[in-house]
Order: sequence, then C-alpha cells, then structure tokens
Amino acid sequence: MNASVVRQLRKIVGHETVLDRPEDLALYEYDAGVDKSRPGAVVFAHNTEQVSKVMRLAHENKIPVVPRGAGTGLSGGAIAAKDAIVLSTARMNRILEVDIPNQRAIVQPGVVNLEMSNAVVKYGYYYAPDPSSQKACTIGGNVAENSGGPHTLALGVTVNHVTGIEAVLPDGRIIELGGKTQDCCGLDLTGFFVGSEGTLGVATKITVRLTKLPEAVTTLLAIYNSIQDAANTVVAITQSGVTPAALEMLDGWLLRAVEAAVHAGYPLDSAAVLLIELEGMKEAVEEQAETVKAVCMAQKAREVRRAKDEAERQLLWLGRKTAFGAIGRISSSYYTQDGVIPRTKVPATLAEIERISQKYNLQIGNVFHAGDGNLHPLILFDGRDPQQREDSRSAAKEIMSFCLSLGGSITGEHGVGREKINLMPYMFSEDDLEIMVRVRNVFNPESLLNPQKVIPETRMCREITGPLPKAKVEPVDGVPV
Repeated sequence: MNASVVRQLRKIVGHETVLDRPEDLALYEYDAGVDKSRPGAVVFAHNTEQVSKVMRLAHENKIPVVPRGAGTGLSGGAIAAKDAIVLSTARMNRILEVDIPNQRAIVQPGVVNLEMSNAVVKYGYYYAPDPSSQKACTIGGNVAENSGGPHTLALGVTVNHVTGIEAVLPDGRIIELGGKTQDCCGLDLTGFFVGSEGTLGVATKITVRLTKLPEAVTTLLAIYNSIQDAANTVVAITQSGVTPAALEMLDGWLLRAVEAAVHAGYPLDSAAVLLIELEGMKEAVEEQAETVKAVCMAQKAREVRRAKDEAERQLLWLGRKTAFGAIGRISSSYYTQDGVIPRTKVPATLAEIERISQKYNLQIGNVFHAGDGNLHPLILFDGRDPQQREDSRSAAKEIMSFCLSLGGSITGEHGVGREKINLMPYMFSEDDLEIMVRVRNVFNPESLLNPQKVIPETRMCREITGPLPKAKVEPVDGVPV
C-alpha cells in the first residue's frame, strides 16, 4: 500500500494500530471459510470518530475498505480485495449502556456476543441471538451477517433484536438509524442495514433488545437408530404445534467426532440425535416436554433423555456449539454450507446430501438448526489436494441446487459474501439484482466498501452461464418430495 496512506492512517489511529508488514497481513487474509486474499493494511479503530476519518481518507484515495470483526465468518465476507484496508472494529468492545427498565443495551461492534448476555444475566436478562461461535464472534459481525443460532427458533435472528444503529458511510458521514423505541417512523433502515454484510456502512454503535430469562428451561436428547427417523421427527414436532426454543440435529458420524473431543454424553452407537430445548413458564414447559417426548417416541426414537441438571444441560450444548471445532481434529480442511429448506423437506435433503457424499467420495457431516430448516453440512477434504478442493466446491454447489429446487435459500445466517456471490443469479432475476445494486449505491455509490460481496453486478450475472447441477429429487420412504 502507498506509504503516504499508511502514514496518514497512523496519524488517525496511532502507530501501533496499523499493520502493513507481510507477516502481520498474513493473519488477516482469511476468515473461517476457505478463500484467502491479503489486504494492503489493517487498521484498528477505537471509536466512531476514527472510523469516520479512516473512511474519509479511503474515499478520497479511492481505496476499498473491508470491515472486520472477529474473523469467524464463513462466507468470505471479511476477505479483503487486493490492497484494500481492513478496518477492524475488534477493539471497539465496550458495553456503553445497559437500560434494564427499557430492556435495551447500547454496545460497540466489537463486543463479543456471549459477553453481552454475561453482562446482564445478573438482572435476569440475556441477549437472544446465540451463534455457535458466540464465545468469539462480535455483535458487529452478527449485525453484518444477520446471524442466528440454535436458540433463535422461537425468538428470531439478529434483525429481530436490533432496534438502532449508528453507522459510518463510505464517505465518512455518520448516520443514526432507529433507536431505543420499538418502532420508528419512516422506512425501516435499521432492518435494512442488518444483514447487508458491510456493504452499506460500518456499524459503530448498536442498540440491542434484551430478553427476560425464562422461568424454566429443559433440554431433551432424542436418540435414533436411523437418521431418517430423526428427520421425520423434526416434521412431526412442527406439526404438533409446539415451538421449541431450539431444535438441533447431529448425524451419527458427526456426533461421534464431537463426543471424542468434548465428551458431552452423546451415544456413540446412534445414527442421529435431536437436541431439543423448551423454555417458558414451568407448567407449560413440563406439558410441552411430555408432548415432545411422545412425538419422538412415535417417530421411532430409541430413547429420549432429559438433562437432569444445569451442568448436564450445559454439557449437551457444549457439544453442539463446538461441533465445527471438533472436526479440526479429524480433517485438515472442511467446507461449511448454510442452505435453507422448508422444514418438511429435511428427510429428503439428508438423503440427497448422502448421495452427493458418495458421488464425490467426500465425508459430509450434518449438524444444523433442524427447527428452522437451516442446514450446515460440513464437507471434509484435504486442502493440499487440488482435486478434493474442487470436488468440495462442486458438492457444495449441488447441495445448494437441491435447497433451491425445494424453494429454499443459499444462506440462512452465514451470508453470501464472496463465496456464494456467483449463486445469486440462480436465486434472483437480473431485475431483482439490479434493484439491489441501485439501493446499495445510495449508500455506497462507488462500491468502495466491501466490494465484490453479496450482490453481483449485472455484467457478472450475464457472464455466469449454465444451469446449476440438476438436483435428483426422489421419494423418501415412499413419500414424494
């Protein structure tokens, strides 16, 4: 990067908070996905004023800027364009205000997700969105990706818990969207900003909704000898009228990998488990637990265990939330997907993923938010083998094809980023994407902020030729898909 620009950046944020040596930049050339690209410089901002000055300097010099939180993203959203400035908000990590009477908190974007809940648990509240990476991921990144998590089935994802945002635009202007109130007049620009993946502005303050801790919580572990029986149970629970706080599935291969790493108490001889959590008033939870247990047993569950205390409950969830990390003990590389399907299509989709696994001779483990149909197949491959790397991408594309064929989506919470930008034309028409580009250009007209992410340009759409691999949709257990 131009030495003059680096000097000016250091004047803004301080000498020690600008990185430009190759060995330092190498640490910021990737996120938790599979792509890499080295930035020109990394800048650590401490407040809104510094972010504004950095953005103004970059705008004047036509330098791309890529906002970055903890780097736990899985779609390449924080991967820099060549010679771009990576603007890290990780050191903007203060909880600025806790307003219990109004059930609100105001935080900087670098606040770690779990720390928000830990800060208010003494008042009897928590912050509901809980990505599996919540011990590391930041609320700013959660806002960018509209993150979810296991416990958002009943209460919704990040957009449902953010009521206000202070943001810096690409030219350095500071704007305020929403606030502490439940609803604001005019267009819902707060909701529009959440999930925009850093292409509209850099969030510098975030007002979040706090949720009262439930009176009672119980966790069930339903154990199956067949993954299809577990998948059928997801459909049956949905039809029963009970909406759990969380409904997660792990297949047998993946739960054994997790058990070896965490010792959470998952049965090693099972084909799949469902982790089901219910919360609310004590009497209602007890009634729902009996209903859910009966549904599971009717769908051929081998056993339904109930966590006997809080320690056992936390251990079961530790296994689920460290599932991705557990795979690192087995495979040098894995490719995490994030497709969405209607919940009733879970059995068919798992059968299709198994077919794709066999086709490419790649192990695919399944752990996902079964309750809302948000799949996270983990495709294992050897990153040193070019053919396996290519096959993993082909397998991922086929999985996404199947999700789209069922009326689903290419992402539920990990975002589009750069990883799935070439799949957007298969989900949206050229006119749809043109409108998205026009709206983005109101905030980011020169596409200097997180360029080449989320929305492909019209030219790119026309260059993407050929259909997605045709999904093979067959009956499952005699039931048409």
